[in-house]
Amino acid sequence: MTDFTINGQKVSIEAENDTPLLWVIRDSLGLTGTKFGCGISECGACTVHMNGVAVRSCSILLSDAEGADITTIEGLSSDASHPLQRAWVIEQVPQCGYCQSGMIMAAAALLKDKPKPRDEDVDAGITNICRCGTYPRIRRAIQTAATLGNGDDT
Repeated sequence: MTDFTINGQKVSIEAENDTPLLWVIRDSLGLTGTKFGCGISECGACTVHMNGVAVRSCSILLSDAEGADITTIEGLSSDASHPLQRAWVIEQVPQCGYCQSGMIMAAAALLKDKPKPRDEDVDAGITNICRCGTYPRIRRAIQTAATLGNGDDT
């Protein structure tokens, strides 16, 4: 059994220790907002927060999550009121939308560390890949969210 907290709820999971956290989140816990993209920690579609740090959950083993505090897109806000979620709508960021939950989670970690990021900070801090190429809108949304407040629940 592996015990950790996810979105404020304590859970005990019985699975192989080398199971990627992504599959535990999606398959065992039913939290499907976290997406599978590449499986090699490159694209960022699977980004979640582990102990307050943005991580690629496809590369985190279940055994590494023991005792951790994990936040997924579902835990960022129960009603899509987080400043980043609001800014994503205001700036009409998504096209296909597939990468957006991971992108928002990466942006939340960035805003936690840099509440008023410059464009250079956004470019350096967000390494997630958007196949649709909405990077200018993503940058605008992060700047918009910075003016709305970065939320305290990341």
